Amino acid sequence: MIVTRFAPSPNGPLHWGHAYSAIVAHDLAHAAGGTFLLRIEDIDGPRSRPELADEFRRDLGWLGLEWREVPAQGTRLASYEAALARLETLGVLYPCICTRARIAEAASETGPEGPVYPGTCKGRTVPGGVPAALRLDLAKALEITGPLVWDDAVAGPQSVGDAIDRLPLGDPVLRRKDLPASYHLAVTLDDAADGVTLVTRGLDLFHATPVHRILQALLGLPVPRWHHHRLLLDEQGRKLAKRRGSPAMSDYRERGEDGHAWAEKLRTAQWPCGISIGKAHI
Repeated sequence: MIVTRFAPSPNGPLHWGHAYSAIVAHDLAHAAGGTFLLRIEDIDGPRSRPELADEFRRDLGWLGLEWREVPAQGTRLASYEAALARLETLGVLYPCICTRARIAEAASETGPEGPVYPGTCKGRTVPGGVPAALRLDLAKALEITGPLVWDDAVAGPQSVGDAIDRLPLGDPVLRRKDLPASYHLAVTLDDAADGVTLVTRGLDLFHATPVHRILQALLGLPVPRWHHHRLLLDEQGRKLAKRRGSPAMSDYRERGEDGHAWAEKLRTAQWPCGISIGKAHI
């Protein structure tokens, strides 16, 4: 049975890109007689606004979607701690005190998330009491796991090694200095706990999938398929984003527009004014 999910963070209102992602995941599940889940990813520290979770539910209902809600990330902190402890015993984590500015200054290449971390703190002793993130040593992790593959419903079979070479990330953060888990760790554990069999999300997260596949292998988690869909873009050709003030779905809902009709427009590629769809592959 297909189980998909939509997992928004309550740090800003949902926009049309979110609507499209939710509709794609919902429709893939329902076409196969499966289950569509809603999970609130609420561990983004002071940026999280709990009141937005109810707004999200109203937005999804306005679009005519049906879902089953699973526990929010804030209830899962113990599972993140346990996973980090297990990874520590495998010897694949190391502390990092680098700032973004220091990484940008030291980096020799740029990847999909910006300057690629050059491993500055790897093998170094971090002074006690200094706030530190925890990074995954990809080289050591792959020594343990060996070659790994994953399958994308859109792009087909993928090799983790090839993907990392094409889309370099450097050693990713699994626990931030100020938060209990990074996106990489939390989403991987949550999808396994929720029984997600098809991870449906935007193409902008394609580069993260090799990291998640490595974590699944290290932690003995089930391996889903992925479906990375195309992104909706603004008039400048940039993906829609909360931080750029992309039009909020709630604005349309609150002025009485027909959400079911808007959902059908998105399904049939009738984009809102000024919005287009991006390329199909990385």
